Amino acid sequence: MGKEVFLGLVGFGTIGTGIVKLLQKNDELIQKRLGARLVIKKIADVDIDTPRAVSVDRSILTTNVNEILDDPEISIVIELIGGYDYARSFIINAMRKGKHVVTANKALLATHGNEIFTVADEEKVNIGFEASVGGTIPIIKTLKESLVANNIKSISGIMNGTSNYILTKMTEEKRPFGDVLKEAQDLGFAEADPTYDIEGIDTAHKLTLTLSLSYGKRVNMEDIYMEGISNISLQDIEFAKQLGYNIKLLAIAIQREDSIEARIHPSMIPFDHPLANVSGNFNAFQFIGDASGSVSLYGQGAGMMPTASAVVSDLVEITRDMVKGVWRRVPLRSFTKNNIEDINLMSMDDIVTNYYFRFSALDHPGVLSRISGVLGKYNISIASVIQKGRKVNSSDVVPVVMTTHKAREKDVQSALKEINKLDMVGAKTILIRIEDGKLK
Repeated sequence: MGKEVFLGLVGFGTIGTGIVKLLQKNDELIQKRLGARLVIKKIADVDIDTPRAVSVDRSILTTNVNEILDDPEISIVIELIGGYDYARSFIINAMRKGKHVVTANKALLATHGNEIFTVADEEKVNIGFEASVGGTIPIIKTLKESLVANNIKSISGIMNGTSNYILTKMTEEKRPFGDVLKEAQDLGFAEADPTYDIEGIDTAHKLTLTLSLSYGKRVNMEDIYMEGISNISLQDIEFAKQLGYNIKLLAIAIQREDSIEARIHPSMIPFDHPLANVSGNFNAFQFIGDASGSVSLYGQGAGMMPTASAVVSDLVEITRDMVKGVWRRVPLRSFTKNNIEDINLMSMDDIVTNYYFRFSALDHPGVLSRISGVLGKYNISIASVIQKGRKVNSSDVVPVVMTTHKAREKDVQSALKEINKLDMVGAKTILIRIEDGKLK
């Protein structure tokens, strides 16, 4: 049916296998929707001998990516090798040769996206990256098309499935962080080195791209405040429950008058919040537009077939333009290139929100008043207090939990620095921010 469009696939791992499987399984369906046939002409990988969960003609396998780059019949290349330098070089070389690109490489685009998008403009080729944010969830297309008429007032999201899986298991099964992390690694939800997932780096990659699309800005990931979940304890999860909250690793962005507030950290959110009950390794995003109101998107953020679905959607979009003889109907970052500017991010010091503190305090008279006095000195108003029963030995520390009314981050950090030096305070104070619109 119609013309054939030849593809080159670089990276025949889990996602590459899923793409081949999906194109084989739904070949007829895709042809009916596209009016053309997507044909993988060549697959390049360093390992072409290990059996995959899909059957392909061995003649299309190669260890030499130049067989893809130098083939004039291949119109679109799919980059799935991951990483930075080699992937960046490959994508730029492919575009310089007039080939369109589809990638799931969020880390590369978050770090080198400005350069890559510039080359795509210069060479008049397209680059699809739907799979880079939210896996199968159509975040990119929603921002570039469905919400194009909206000023995006705020973004909040659970953008990393590994962290969400860990926090879900800790909450539901009352198991410690290390135990659940090992389980996630055994199940393949977490890497052997889980740093990117549990310390918020993967979330930062995704928020960087989401900010760029939402506001038409160039964003440096290093400028976004980032905090992971490795310090979250079962004790804090239980206190959160008593207060009516679940703890989630959130990416948050809020449009201010002349800047954007952007931050990533564990947050306490009310049980009735749209993101509070997103469980397991699922991702979810909530956008609030000035016309659309609240829009929530939920689904698998990773995995073989969900990610393959997003990659193939980009292949179809690019091929539709090719069939119609149109070059990139929708701008790469939703805004025309002449309107892309550097983002102005609000300083974390100036963020105003609510806070949860857990102090480890000696069980002495006057401890609460000393702590409260320091907080008052920095204009931090206490909303609630939970104090566990007295210890038999007054030299033991007891947890003292406080929540605050709205306070400024800089004031909070200054107050905690002073409180942590008090001789009646033991371990460093635990701080978790509260995102609850009902609080003052």
